[in-house]
Amino acid sequence: MGSALMMFTGDINLMNVTDPALPFARVIDTLRSADVLFGNLECCLYQPSAEKSLMDEGFYATPAAGQALKLAGYHAIGNANNVNYGAEAIQSSLRELAKLGIPCTGAGLNRTQARKPVITTRDGVRYGFVQRTSVYWPTNHEAGEHSPGVAALRGHTAYQLPLHKTRPEMPPANRPGVPPVIMTWTDAKYLAEYIQEIEALRKEVDVLVASQHWGLHEEVLDYMTEIAHAVIDAGADIVIGHGPHYSLPVEIYKGKPVFYGLGSFSFYTGHGGRTHGDWLGMLARVKMNGSTCESASFEFVRHNDRNETVICNLSHEQAALEALRGRSAKFKTAIRMDGNNAVFHAA
Repeated sequence: MGSALMMFTGDINLMNVTDPALPFARVIDTLRSADVLFGNLECCLYQPSAEKSLMDEGFYATPAAGQALKLAGYHAIGNANNVNYGAEAIQSSLRELAKLGIPCTGAGLNRTQARKPVITTRDGVRYGFVQRTSVYWPTNHEAGEHSPGVAALRGHTAYQLPLHKTRPEMPPANRPGVPPVIMTWTDAKYLAEYIQEIEALRKEVDVLVASQHWGLHEEVLDYMTEIAHAVIDAGADIVIGHGPHYSLPVEIYKGKPVFYGLGSFSFYTGHGGRTHGDWLGMLARVKMNGSTCESASFEFVRHNDRNETVICNLSHEQAALEALRGRSAKFKTAIRMDGNNAVFHAA
């Protein structure tokens, strides 16, 4: 097994795309240079039979827009997220992806299919991908034994009164208005099942990628770190996070890269039909030598007024890079510039 360049993109939303060549026109050469390309599809390829409300949970892109994924050269995609919603829409999206010849993981006609990994072989190396979402709707969104849906990894939230001083800036609890400490953790049953599946997949592949749809705003919550470390302990080589539409910290854990949040990669129209603003996302790169990670890095990306994804000049994004560097330091991970790439390693 030789060296290979893997690339990962954050959220891809193709709503209102009428020209499939447009979204990735400015980055297509970069994407096609990857030996393996994987991303999170933040929409369903589905044309409703009747007009849907703008407040409907699902994000629906015309099936023709899916050709953008083929043009960009995606080898696999994940579709376990909060906007791959509705039995009919999920069924349509699965059919369209099959027509495009792009395998997917994270949604299916039943729980078994939704949890089924993708295994793709490139130059004799077997790459395995699994995806779970911890952000999903309570209205029959999770795939059931006989019902379509997404592969879920349930999390929990508790609000703890700060009776003990856990942070220097936290005032004593006898002061009216002191906010609670928000605690999150992963459901033990769901995590145990996920770990078993990763351990089984580890025996079938040379490189294992765990893709996680999770998060809230710019925070790395406790349950996210719990999942990331647990899947690496179980055999994952790379952890890719997405969902909050922000660029989140990175970590090297036991020599394995964790991207807690790649943000948006192609995302023009969002909830309520509103256009998304000047977001900052990440294009992740991992150089593998067989099953060993040689380096992990990223470039920042934005989109222009035409809804084309563009790679940023890193020297123009120093404020964002410094913020990310400071937040990643909490995970004992350092970031350095190498040309236009931000390379990270254990501090």
